[in-house]
Amino acid sequence: MGGAEAGSAPAVIELWPWATLVLLGAFHGVNPAMGWLFAVGLGLQERNRAAVLRALVPIALGHAGAMAAVVAALGVARVMVDPGTLQLVAAGPLVAFGAFRVLRAYGIVRGSRYQTRAGMRVGFLDLALWSFLMATAHGAGLMVIPPLLRLSDAGGLAATSNPHLEMAAAVGGSIGQAVAAVSIHTLAMLAVAGAIALVVFEWVGLAVLRRTWVNLDLLWALALIGAGTLMLVL
Repeated sequence: MGGAEAGSAPAVIELWPWATLVLLGAFHGVNPAMGWLFAVGLGLQERNRAAVLRALVPIALGHAGAMAAVVAALGVARVMVDPGTLQLVAAGPLVAFGAFRVLRAYGIVRGSRYQTRAGMRVGFLDLALWSFLMATAHGAGLMVIPPLLRLSDAGGLAATSNPHLEMAAAVGGSIGQAVAAVSIHTLAMLAVAGAIALVVFEWVGLAVLRRTWVNLDLLWALALIGAGTLMLVL
């Protein structure tokens, strides 16, 4: 019995980073700045539900691209930098960027308004690029760093006498985790954003946002600071 309990502990430890990636994807999906508001606007312009669904595909791909860029950089850094040092280096930008967004939410500092030249007449690549830039500007990729670091700690490196094989195992593990992490996160984001977009398009309408708007930008900034702080204290 004791051996079974001891063997089950790692599975519990490894589960929460994946659950965190799903929850972060859902949170990104809720945020109108990540794309569902744009999709609804296109659908209302064309008066077609299919336009909403078509817009969600490049939006999700652009979001995945922003996640992949950060995850790829993290994968390289994992191999080259000590895990403790990497944790400190990753926590700093989270807290700093979150603090910047808090100041911007209260109008203390000003930032880019993320304007797009395409207007509402956009193609597949336009939407994908817009989504990539929005996710990058909001620091969305930074939020997946804490669970990915936990995944790498839980997986560890293959112990071999050959340093080249050890390096290859580390890189291979990073690639596999990166693909899985980006895919799971993006699917969660797409599912939530798609559900909200369809509900708003079919039944609610954009007018309700004027009466029940939630300051998600401030909430997102606080989440960035919280994630960075947890990385420093845990």
